[in-house]
Amino acid sequence: MAPSFAFSKDKIQSSILEVFVRDREMVGRDDYTGKVMFDMNEVPTRVPPDSPLAPQWYRLEDHRRDSKVRGEVMLAIWMGTQADEAFPEAWHTDAASVQGEGVFNIRSKVYVSPKLWYLRVNVIEAQNVEPHDRSQLPQAFVKAQVGNQILKTKLCPQKTINPMWNEDLIFVAAEPFEEQLYLRVENKVTPAKDEVMGRLILPLHIFERQLDHRPVHSKWFNLEKFGFGALKGDKRHELKFSSRIHLRVCLEGAYHVMDESTMYISDQRATARQLWKNPIGILEVGILSAQGLQPMKTKEGRGTTNAYCVAKYGQKWVRTRTIIESFSPKWNEQYSWEVYDPCTVITLGVFDNCHLGGTEKPASRSGGKNDSRIGKVRIRLSTLETDKIYTNSYPLLVLQTSGLKKMGELHEAWRALRKEVVEYMLDVDSHMWSMRRSKANFFRIVSLFSGAIAMSKWLGEVCHWKNPVTTILVHVLFFILICYPELILPTIFLYMFLIGIWNYRLRQRHPPHMDTLLRLPAYSGYAILRFRSKLPSVPNNFFRRLPSRADSML
Repeated sequence: MAPSFAFSKDKIQSSILEVFVRDREMVGRDDYTGKVMFDMNEVPTRVPPDSPLAPQWYRLEDHRRDSKVRGEVMLAIWMGTQADEAFPEAWHTDAASVQGEGVFNIRSKVYVSPKLWYLRVNVIEAQNVEPHDRSQLPQAFVKAQVGNQILKTKLCPQKTINPMWNEDLIFVAAEPFEEQLYLRVENKVTPAKDEVMGRLILPLHIFERQLDHRPVHSKWFNLEKFGFGALKGDKRHELKFSSRIHLRVCLEGAYHVMDESTMYISDQRATARQLWKNPIGILEVGILSAQGLQPMKTKEGRGTTNAYCVAKYGQKWVRTRTIIESFSPKWNEQYSWEVYDPCTVITLGVFDNCHLGGTEKPASRSGGKNDSRIGKVRIRLSTLETDKIYTNSYPLLVLQTSGLKKMGELHEAWRALRKEVVEYMLDVDSHMWSMRRSKANFFRIVSLFSGAIAMSKWLGEVCHWKNPVTTILVHVLFFILICYPELILPTIFLYMFLIGIWNYRLRQRHPPHMDTLLRLPAYSGYAILRFRSKLPSVPNNFFRRLPSRADSML
């Protein structure tokens, strides 16, 4: 692919574009072989889905401008948008100082996370396991490992050479199943010592994929003796051993593997694509700009920030390009996702790129630098109306040791992503206790019972005649309901209907988020949700939308 160069229209200060052709030997000298000049007023405009502009040959001018040199250059020039297919891989003028591999670290990318499966290992029993000390019966257990995941069965209650467990061990495996299942049958010799009696190594791709309730057949596997025999004729012979283990193993595709916090889940589909329903709509998100960002590092004695944005919904991750040395970066990038469930959450995070220079940057435990967190925004799709464009600014909040801090505002209408970026987006530490989360949960419980508390206070006021008119009306209504008990249910439904009509005018017009009147730095952009089939039932949708107002506390 031919190299492309992108110039920001806001930074163009000349009406003439000059393209120079230099000889490699002339780079050190202020000289060139030839050039081509273009009048910016005559450059054509191209807007996708227009076809790409065909390149043309242009004759080079001599640097003395009095003659044409012998040579031509083929190029295409146009006024375009960020929707051009050449834009993501183009060299940008605002990143002219970036060199080497840093160029690949600032470009926008779209990634799809690998499909995750549950690996269910049902350890049933083993036969003829022998300890090193054959004078004593073993107390056996099984240790299984897939990647970095290690699980154990319980100890067999009896000391026997034919132990039974019938336990399920659940692992998470990712396509294309390059890892292997390691099984070891061990003997608990002492509380501090275990010895291996046999082992087994199985590739994951040989296991059956289960998509429904049909039973999975079990199978016997021969255990390999831990260790080898003596060398004979320069060949290593493995000792024959009759121990074996009974397993029932399958890859579960009928469930969704939880890889993010259930409070902010973005996907609830089963792993197997055969079980997916048709999408109900399309979510379009434009990541426009950020304002008032804080300096994240210093360079040449001054504070600077190289910001980029990451958005995650379902299996699709997007990473915008990095804007160099700007506290108000403008990305103006648009992405779309298919929506299968409106009761899901899209997460957007802003980070500082640590690969482009600067000092006073905190280092990771491994000695390398980490991309610093600037802030995060979450939007619940259930709070969006269909076929409506929202253009809002969202505060970027990050939890620090000193408390919750606003780092800027994001306005909205990955190089492969680093470990710290993925962990921050997926809330891998959400299971850990925190005072802030405990307070938020306490306020949720209080708000849940606030209606009953308010009703009890109102009944107390009625009983104590604090408002005589209200008390008289309640007694009259109570007398009518005693005389005509068939009116009790209609009266309750009428009351609920009137309250709903009264509160309808107070409904939220925009997705809920933190109070943007705080004089702190935001993220802005737009979001469109288009549905093309039936939504969930009203009662189901109502209860699943309950947590949406609690986002302001998190």
